[in-house]
Amino acid sequence: MLLALTFAVQACRKALPQDELLVFAAASTADVLTEVGRDFETETTQKVRFSFGGSRDLARQIRAGAPAAVIVSADAETIDALVEAKLVRSEDRRSFASNRLVVVVPTGAASVAIHTPRDLVGVVRLAIGDPKLVPAGNYARQWLEKEGLWTEVAPHVLPSLDVRAALAAVEAGHADAGIVYRTDAARSQRVQIAYEVPVERAPTIAYVAARLASVDTAGAMRFLDFLTGSKARATLARHGFVL
Repeated sequence: MLLALTFAVQACRKALPQDELLVFAAASTADVLTEVGRDFETETTQKVRFSFGGSRDLARQIRAGAPAAVIVSADAETIDALVEAKLVRSEDRRSFASNRLVVVVPTGAASVAIHTPRDLVGVVRLAIGDPKLVPAGNYARQWLEKEGLWTEVAPHVLPSLDVRAALAAVEAGHADAGIVYRTDAARSQRVQIAYEVPVERAPTIAYVAARLASVDTAGAMRFLDFLTGSKARATLARHGFVL
């Protein structure tokens, strides 16, 4: 059976069944990879278990010895750092999708009007993923730096453990607005998109998957091949990812 949303590293350290593949994956891929994982299991009979979280925190766990076979990051830099550390082979990395940044506010919120990037200066509590740990937060910071607004906005930022936590903060009313991926905003009925970052103003968003160098199982490569294959790509597109 596919198990999803396993966050504790202690759980990841438990011995895995020999026929089970452990995939560490960015929180923003939780819904789509759960579906992709079910299809992968059906087609290959290979069991897969996911642990979702902030990409750079997952990489930190891998450096600490967590027994993942594959990592799926929401940025290329996280994978590149693992390549440099010789924990991933460069030939085993695959870029497979992109996304869009959006600003969200609670559904029906009348007090927060965001029509331009500069309107974010007036937001009292702005939720984003922690830029030091979370690609979505780093992308948000890069965008705001490009707009010349980061210095003004930074004092109002509520850094979150991952992009889903930033979304949850807006949903719960703990933040007045948030910067998340368009795919995350689309899954929630408690937020609405107030502003979509134009492609030409946004940083390049790249989802990259890789097999860990210490893993020689054929299952890990089968998963990477499946993730970049036509069936998974159709699922990614249906969930709103950019291919």
